[in-house]
Amino acid sequence: MALDTHVRALLDQMAALKLPKSWEIGPQAARAAMKMGLFRKDDTPIGRVEDRKIPGPAGDLGVRIYTPVATSSNVLSGLVFFHGGGFVLGDLDTHDGLCRVLSNESGFRVVSVDYRLAPEYPFPAAVDDCFATTKWVAANAGALGIDAQRLAVGGDSAGGNLAAVVSQLARAGGPPIAFQLLIYPVAQLGAPDTPSMRENAKGYFLEKEGMDWFTRLYAPDKDHRSDPRLSPLRCKDLSGLPPAYLVTAGFDPLRDEGRDYAEALDKAGVPVTYVNYPGMVHGFFSMRSFIPKARETVAAAAAAMREGVNPVSASPG
Repeated sequence: MALDTHVRALLDQMAALKLPKSWEIGPQAARAAMKMGLFRKDDTPIGRVEDRKIPGPAGDLGVRIYTPVATSSNVLSGLVFFHGGGFVLGDLDTHDGLCRVLSNESGFRVVSVDYRLAPEYPFPAAVDDCFATTKWVAANAGALGIDAQRLAVGGDSAGGNLAAVVSQLARAGGPPIAFQLLIYPVAQLGAPDTPSMRENAKGYFLEKEGMDWFTRLYAPDKDHRSDPRLSPLRCKDLSGLPPAYLVTAGFDPLRDEGRDYAEALDKAGVPVTYVNYPGMVHGFFSMRSFIPKARETVAAAAAAMREGVNPVSASPG
């Protein structure tokens, strides 16, 4: 299938600007560029936003808590959200718009996590922060207005990786995770050469050279790359994990590893819905202002999460 026409127009505009690549300008400049580009903060209406600090493994962690516009109860289902950006880029602001939409569309209270980034803090810092935050949310669910039995984890790209990893870690001793929302996740960092990595290596937003750069910065020790906390697809036993909704994009280098993780979950008996959007590129959930189809896909993901967490009633909250 061909690229979505709106995606094609956006990629052409970006190519015409001849912007430098992240690996050419380094992490600090790339972080600033990301916040000024497609991932800049937006003003989608939301019921309430609260920034706060919570205790983390190596000091305070920032979180941003979203309450949807329309709520039917003071106690809502919850989503702990981990942003994308290759474990090197991104923060609370780059994914503020996506979190607002996910909260409104699902009726969930969303807790977005400002986890530590590489190369300053390589693996497993991000994993430690995200798992610690998930445990904190579960332990403080009552004060946050979240039902601890209806707690999901989710994220896009690197954040999808972290959501999958947190789900695996929580399986042993909690907290209970009811659902995992995995948006074009990194399933196997430094993965073998897949068809999608070859076909989409250059020119489709996320590029192979960028993934190689992220991998070097986040996991400089190659001996770590078989660790399932780094590559959830390498986990030998996926049984007993929470239901998942996993999204991939047709023109994404990560398409095949995401599909492979969905198939591995299914083989292990985990309820999983796998959805591939053939005309899309990596990152399209955050391109709603430019790609009409992206608005539908985010709404569909929010609905799947809502129904997965509370299958008896599909109403928000």
